[in-house]
Amino acid sequence: MEDNLQSAYQEEEDRLDKTLVEIDAVLEKLRNTPVYTGHDYTEQALEASREQRRRDLTKLRQEPYFGRLDFQGTDEHERKALYIGKIGADREQVSDRPLVIDWRAPVASLFYSFTGGTEPASYEAPDGLVEGLVYLKRNVVIRKQILERVADTFNRESDGPAVSDEFLVYRLGENKDNRLRDIVSTIQEEQDKIIRAAKNTALIIQGVAGSGKTTVALHRLAFLLYQYKDQVSAEKMIIFAPNRMFLDYISDVLPELGVGNIAQNTFPDWAAEVLGLELPQQDATQTLNRWFETSGGMPEITEETPGRFKGSTALMGLIEDSIKLLEADAVPEGDFIPWEGTVLRRSMILRWHNEEYAPYPPAKRKERVMARIHRWIEMELKKSPSAAAMKERKKKGAQREKAYSAKWSKYDPLTIYKQIFRAAKTPESWPAEPPEIIPAGVLKETAKELKKGIIREEDLPPLLYIHYLLNGNEGISRFDHVVIDEAQDFSPFQIAILDLYVRGHSFTILGDLSQGIHAYKGVHGWEEMQKLFDPEHTAYHALTRSYRSTMEIIEFANGILSAGVNSPLLAVPVFRSGNPVRLIAYGEAGRPEVQSSKVGGSEAGRSEVDGSEVGGSEVGRSEAGATDAGRSKADGSEVRDSEAGVPDAGNLLKTNELHLDPRVQDLRAALAALSGREYRTVAVLTRSLREATELYTALAEHFSDIHLIDGSMTAYQGGLSILPVYLSKGLEFDAVILADADRGHYGEAAWDAKLMYVGCTRALHELWLLHDGELPAYVQASEGEVLIGWPTETSPQK
Repeated sequence: MEDNLQSAYQEEEDRLDKTLVEIDAVLEKLRNTPVYTGHDYTEQALEASREQRRRDLTKLRQEPYFGRLDFQGTDEHERKALYIGKIGADREQVSDRPLVIDWRAPVASLFYSFTGGTEPASYEAPDGLVEGLVYLKRNVVIRKQILERVADTFNRESDGPAVSDEFLVYRLGENKDNRLRDIVSTIQEEQDKIIRAAKNTALIIQGVAGSGKTTVALHRLAFLLYQYKDQVSAEKMIIFAPNRMFLDYISDVLPELGVGNIAQNTFPDWAAEVLGLELPQQDATQTLNRWFETSGGMPEITEETPGRFKGSTALMGLIEDSIKLLEADAVPEGDFIPWEGTVLRRSMILRWHNEEYAPYPPAKRKERVMARIHRWIEMELKKSPSAAAMKERKKKGAQREKAYSAKWSKYDPLTIYKQIFRAAKTPESWPAEPPEIIPAGVLKETAKELKKGIIREEDLPPLLYIHYLLNGNEGISRFDHVVIDEAQDFSPFQIAILDLYVRGHSFTILGDLSQGIHAYKGVHGWEEMQKLFDPEHTAYHALTRSYRSTMEIIEFANGILSAGVNSPLLAVPVFRSGNPVRLIAYGEAGRPEVQSSKVGGSEAGRSEVDGSEVGGSEVGRSEAGATDAGRSKADGSEVRDSEAGVPDAGNLLKTNELHLDPRVQDLRAALAALSGREYRTVAVLTRSLREATELYTALAEHFSDIHLIDGSMTAYQGGLSILPVYLSKGLEFDAVILADADRGHYGEAAWDAKLMYVGCTRALHELWLLHDGELPAYVQASEGEVLIGWPTETSPQK
């Protein structure tokens, strides 16, 4: 068998050499072709095509392909070795098989859908179904033109065992940096079905933590651009994510797949842009403080919770009725008289408004009618008996035209929204009593905040709907496709609004109900979104396999969901084993000594825990470095003394107390131990931002490149991080320390269990939970999955 592997490696090395020679030859020819700079449209198009090929081949020559599929169609006389890569490339000479096949091509789907067996395989081609036999499925790893690995996952002519998961496990075992990466070489069958699903469908994807749902959605964008290149464009696609840091985290995937110019935004920022509003930055922080920073657990959530009510589609009907009332009374009473002796009858204005311009939305209709009145004034001015009379009439007519326009219904979204919630004077035609549909508590709280000029995220969907009903989608480009990540935190109203701005209900909506920690505004079940679409326009997929964490971490996290949430949405782990989850009580004997005041950064390799070097390699190190002995946020900006809680004369005593606190000493030792292993990213997750800030203050002088992630930054830099658990969703780390995993911080409610589940599933390779000795009932220490206490010199490591 070893001889076969050696033979396969030599075969692929020879093929790689030939491929690189051919790529270089084509690239040299393209580079030697003079760049066209003239004005001929046809030549400009040809030059654009050549420039795209130059860029593609330059990128392709570093890693030409990742897979090989030997396939023979039923109507073909010989098998063909097809090499599959991120970018397709034709041979210099005309051939029936490309040099490299684009992973999005129809035949490439076999590489992902074929999982072995002797039966014929098939794929859907533009001309119909193609059937045949797969003889070989091979994964290869090429980095910087060097062949590093060859792994056959199927060989029809071999007696050896199938190793379909071996290559996947190898890739999953790699350490992570500060960016999400593409998975094009390891896309699994269930993921490929989602990626290649039809365009005009609202796909709703329930994916367990680590199932690759975010990456699948991004690969789907790349596929749609390839498959429907004449119908969609990157400039008319958009990705919505929970925050700017998450957008930065996923920002490299599409460029790696050769896709650019796709907009990435948060819903509040997009909504503010459409509405022309400037939203206060403190709004999100205030909301998070309300739900996550209060003692005693999360406040009760009901259908009358402001975020839940204003996020439901129940408010849409009320808004529509309010707009209709304004339309009915839009035209002011009385005739329009620009100057004495000249009259435009109201009956004529009503005819223009109600008949000629009826197809236009209200605000546009008013604009058309007022423009018609202005033209009427100009024609009447021409009848003036003298130049002096014309000048006088023109001045008076302009004044009365402006006054007349002001009498119309006020078509301003914010004003109308205030009127609905009785935060502003209502039109006379409206009912005197507030709408019964609005819960009294929501009405009172919203009116109070609107009077103060406070607009919260939950107010944006109603405001956008008012704006749409008034103006239509004029001036706003309709999207060809919309991706919504962490969609369990979106409201049905948000989806309904976006559906007004996308063609053909073309959505990829992905999330995980088990991570629904923002239940005060998000959905509690996917049916809340499914019912927004006709059945023929929506599809539901469940991704249950988790590729992120080791089996030990996944099974431990599943136990939290089963016991704490009673959830059936449990992850199925890929067979990748690692160290057991470790539970450590504060003050427990055996804590290793941290013998230096610095760990990581420029002091790397000079700190010891139990005599071993810590941070001697690239482990946990930020490329941007740190300022002032590690005092930096995750976006590289300097942390002010007041932000980080750096001791001054007023809080020196408190800081000294923190350093002496056994809890802090234990967390410091845990971070030193894990950052001393070959991990590139290690995170300490606290229950609250206040605790994260305090812990950062205590640990910053010991770990010179540690970062505090507090929700205000726009970039995640990797390395060592401290952040509250509720800000960690969507991120992943090589190792995670969950601080204060006890009943004092995580109660017995399902929401607390979900919060702990989120924290545990951020870890790829190693998970430690530190606690005060009182664990929640849903934290179950199964033998073999969990170790109790500090590691010793003889503790086994994987």
